[in-house]
Amino acid sequence: TRVQISLFPSLNSWSDMTEVMAVDCGVFVDWSQMGDVSRDAAPGKTEYKDLKELKQHARSGQWAKNHSQRSAVYQQLLKALPCRTVTPDAAVYRDIVGNSNSKRNPSAYTLPEFVDGTAVPCYCLKAESVGSVHAVLSCVAGQFPDISHCPSLPAVTALLLHWSADEAQCFESVSRMLACNEPGRRLLDQTFLAYQSACMTFGDLVHKYCPAAHKLMVATATDVLEVYSDWQRWVLGDLPFSFAARVMDVFLVEGYKVLYRVALAILKFYRKQRAATSSALTKQDSAAVRRDIQVFVQNIGKSVTPDKLLEKAFSIRLFSRKEITLLQLANEKSLQQKGITVKQKRQNVHLAVNADNFSSEIVSAKEIRDIWSWIPERFALCQPQLLFTTSTHGCSLNRFYSHCEGYEPTLMLIRTIDGEVCGAFLSTDWEERKRGGNKLSFFGTGECFVFRMKPEMERYEWVVIKHPELANTAQSADDEQTSANNNDASQSLEEPAADPSQLSPFLSTRHFNLNSRNTSMFMAGNVDSIIIGGGEGNALYIDSELNHGRTERCLTFDNPPLCAESFQIALLEVWGFKDTMTS
Repeated sequence: TRVQISLFPSLNSWSDMTEVMAVDCGVFVDWSQMGDVSRDAAPGKTEYKDLKELKQHARSGQWAKNHSQRSAVYQQLLKALPCRTVTPDAAVYRDIVGNSNSKRNPSAYTLPEFVDGTAVPCYCLKAESVGSVHAVLSCVAGQFPDISHCPSLPAVTALLLHWSADEAQCFESVSRMLACNEPGRRLLDQTFLAYQSACMTFGDLVHKYCPAAHKLMVATATDVLEVYSDWQRWVLGDLPFSFAARVMDVFLVEGYKVLYRVALAILKFYRKQRAATSSALTKQDSAAVRRDIQVFVQNIGKSVTPDKLLEKAFSIRLFSRKEITLLQLANEKSLQQKGITVKQKRQNVHLAVNADNFSSEIVSAKEIRDIWSWIPERFALCQPQLLFTTSTHGCSLNRFYSHCEGYEPTLMLIRTIDGEVCGAFLSTDWEERKRGGNKLSFFGTGECFVFRMKPEMERYEWVVIKHPELANTAQSADDEQTSANNNDASQSLEEPAADPSQLSPFLSTRHFNLNSRNTSMFMAGNVDSIIIGGGEGNALYIDSELNHGRTERCLTFDNPPLCAESFQIALLEVWGFKDTMTS
């Protein structure tokens, strides 16, 4: 699609443009800190014929050395945002606050409560310009009374002031970001509910895309979610100016997903640095880990360039904005069910198993904490609840179903007679199996995973998470499959596979009656057996007496055998998720 993006759509002549460019958009900047950024150079390219070129220029730092050009691009991008009908503009600011390019006293403008005590980062502003940020934020608070939690706003406002001709223009830019009403797009979290669900979503993304970094967090921090709650501050607050400005270039063009990408890249570089400098990992108070990451981010320029950071960020194969939005909404719903509302300012959210109330015959409290660190954040808010154990309820598949039906998700733990331990996180209620009648039908979602505890803990997720192209491959194979393949009920099923555009890495659809050549065969059960993972084998197969099982590589999870390939069960437990919140 070809689009025309004129940086000055309302101007009719070059003289008009020259007059606009003559406005000094660097009056708040301490130029002694700006390095080789040009203050007086002509703005350069100010017109883009297609979005692809605009995106490429944003990612490559095309505007990084030309202050006027970056200012012009920003103003156009912000003016192009679809906003609410009544969005306060520069004139509103001038009427309420006046307009000043001179020194303001920050103490005269108390920071709004919704910034949650976040200080204004100076970046490359003059010392006296911090008062201007306070003034803008104070006016924003009056014009946007529904904002209850937005700790990233001081950093965003301070950054935009670098490229603003006056405070009023900065206020209008911030207002347009807050008032953006484009469906499916948001730029800034404005409630604690949205902020906390974004933290949980970031934790989910770390699980998926930074497993080594997540393993480090679990090994060193007492509360992993508390560490991840700083992710926005790493990007908007802690990063040095040259990095933050490059992030802002891409953020204004591509949106919120960029912040996730950059934060994941930061965590990857942090883990790399820790691996190079630390030999032994010891558990620390979460505050110590948070401070360690903050120091690393503030000094990231010692080891990484802005180009390298963005290169790493965009090398991560994240799923679509739609998928991430679905996950965010699911996390919001989970928080709402636990009593967090849109209007409240803050509530402590802990993501840890209460060891005093946990007792398993298969895993220790430490081991269940480690397993808990793998599960989706919205379920990790819950406490484990024992639903079924063969030591109490006997070795009966019927009793297994009767105790587990009605619970979603569940965690299955198995200990073999040889002392090996493995299991699975199962996202869907076992009652769903009944939709297939007496036939063995696969169902579930891409949040399912299998794992083993020994010789070392290892999790195996849906293969499509790391290889999204397999969803398309699977669909092509299904289209070619003949109806003769549907006769084997244990592996192939009657209905065609879902459209790969609907195959979610997280939760967008429940996949049911999936074809045998699809990589989305999560869980299945009938009166004879239960199966977890399918396609050329089963990650786990358990017989009707819950006595014998087998494990082998399957396409869905691309796992090795989780224990001895043929095993006898000594004990099987199923845990549910008790819907309570500790505070």
